[in-house]
Amino acid sequence: MTLAEVDPQRATAGTGRGPGPSEVADRLRRGRAPRGAGRTMAIIGAGLVAACVLVALLAPWIAIHSPTEPSGTPFARPSSAHPLGTNDVGQDLFAQLVFGARVSLVIGLGAAAVALVVGGLVAVVAGYYRGPIEAVLMRLVDLMLGFPFLVLVIVLAAFFGRGLWTTIAVIATVLWARPARILRSQVLKLRELDHVVAARAMGASGLWVMGRHILPRIAPLGAAQFVRAANVAVTLEASLAFLGLGDANRLSWGTMLYFANARSAFLTDAWRWWVAPAGLALTTVILGLAFLSYAIEEWADPRLRRPAPRPVRRRALPPLAESAEDAPALELSGLVVDYRLAGSAIRAVDEVDLVVHRGRILGLVGESGSGKTTIALTVAGVLRPPARVVAGTLALAGRELGRPARPVVAPFRGRQVALVPQAAMNALNPAYPVLAQLVEAARLTRGAAEATTRATELLERVGLPASRHRSFPHELSGGMRQRAVIAMALVNDPALLVADEPASGLDVVTRAQVLKLLLELRDQMHLGVLLVSHDLPTISRLADDLAVMYAGRIVERGPAAQVSSSPKHPYTRALFSAFPALHGERRPLASLPGEVPDLTRVPEGCRFGPRCPDAVEECRTGDPALEDVGSGGHEVACLLRRTP
Repeated sequence: MTLAEVDPQRATAGTGRGPGPSEVADRLRRGRAPRGAGRTMAIIGAGLVAACVLVALLAPWIAIHSPTEPSGTPFARPSSAHPLGTNDVGQDLFAQLVFGARVSLVIGLGAAAVALVVGGLVAVVAGYYRGPIEAVLMRLVDLMLGFPFLVLVIVLAAFFGRGLWTTIAVIATVLWARPARILRSQVLKLRELDHVVAARAMGASGLWVMGRHILPRIAPLGAAQFVRAANVAVTLEASLAFLGLGDANRLSWGTMLYFANARSAFLTDAWRWWVAPAGLALTTVILGLAFLSYAIEEWADPRLRRPAPRPVRRRALPPLAESAEDAPALELSGLVVDYRLAGSAIRAVDEVDLVVHRGRILGLVGESGSGKTTIALTVAGVLRPPARVVAGTLALAGRELGRPARPVVAPFRGRQVALVPQAAMNALNPAYPVLAQLVEAARLTRGAAEATTRATELLERVGLPASRHRSFPHELSGGMRQRAVIAMALVNDPALLVADEPASGLDVVTRAQVLKLLLELRDQMHLGVLLVSHDLPTISRLADDLAVMYAGRIVERGPAAQVSSSPKHPYTRALFSAFPALHGERRPLASLPGEVPDLTRVPEGCRFGPRCPDAVEECRTGDPALEDVGSGGHEVACLLRRTP
């Protein structure tokens, strides 16, 4: 939410005409809503509802007479003894009005609470877990919404009979579907936010993500849906009672209208003090609840929620065998990933093998669409549909995990493998200071005090000054936010750090600082780093090893010094030639004809063949595999294997 959305009249933060972003955020954390129409509606709505609730609570002291015992002559006009007169049997109508508020409000609020709990549970389960369970639950929601609303209530009430709890259950049965649909759409949006994906990449479980990031964010919308449901429930109770389907033994505003109609109050002047007050009472509650729901929706901001429950520490990983302590941080073999679109499978990654040793950086480079990010997300265990891992095996720090599906990698996220995504601002929750977010990640493996100490230590290690630890993401520069994300990834001491374009969008100086930080952390923490980028010259100077991708395959890999000084594949040579040299003779920049092949129609033979300046006839039929072309593990997938 922007400052202009929080308070349009004070969007000139920092100009001397209003509070700045920090003051607005602090005001929201304290629960103070911005002034305006929303606040006026909230005050009016809360006042109307509170007045009705107060009357219901104080009914025994407000009413002079019993609501069920005759206390005057039939059809007596209003007087000091009977403020609203009496009905046809001499019962005090004022007593019935104030006591009837109890039943009407209990049924309205009770049915709304049950409907919200059921609808919220359906929304969270369907929206977060998706898949077949979502299809079943949402078809049930569609079925409930497809029935005529009032007709369904009448049929259920007639079938199940009368009674307070029966009425609550009947009304809740027809109300839960609408909150379920509305809240589910919000859950679908929230689960795809980058900071939620980042939380899962840090190793958070589904229940923890829902408790920390999903439920607090839908709470304001849920509150609005509760008030709306209560509004409808009060109306439905009055409708059922007026039709004779309510509990005649319990006084409510609806039963007052029912008896007034049944006993011919409309044929006499008695309707003025028998019917009108009950109708006005219903109007007051309905209007108050409507104003409250509008105000809550206007103020539905994620920073206006209560702190989430404390995290549950995750179980410790099984100890490594002594023989596996020096194993590579990452061993990826035969990875195949398809994207299922419109009934067809597009192979984005085809038979890729990667090894990242501890204390070394493997640079994974290539043009956009070559499959780099797909590999990074697969290794981190956060690859989402329509992508699907078809084949391959994954080992993290000596632990053989088998095929790298999300449930398989989930227990190891944050502790064996951690992800640094491209956009740091989107990976951070805007509602929390950066220190709180690091503490959240550290609590997965530590107690509260130790987690705070560890978070502070990591922020200082990555170069974020102590004065900015409690700043919100919007208060930090791009470089500071990136440092905070890197610290969050490392807070639980992973063996492998997957950095997907970690310096993307930063200026040249800040980019150099962030990349230098990765080098320092690699040496200090003995990390294995999988560094994804399209900037081959920069990565070749930073990485220990290089792997060049084209159209879903590795076409060249080996020690960075060898690959950069003597590239063997024409594609690698073209990438180096596409960047200007800072030293030496000036030369024209090279460019490749054509485009990256459409993965739905992969060319036969060498995938780079149609664009290769050195291609021969054999390249159009032969499909080259990686082969050694020198010492140190330098490999290239090219039939020609020429030197520059």
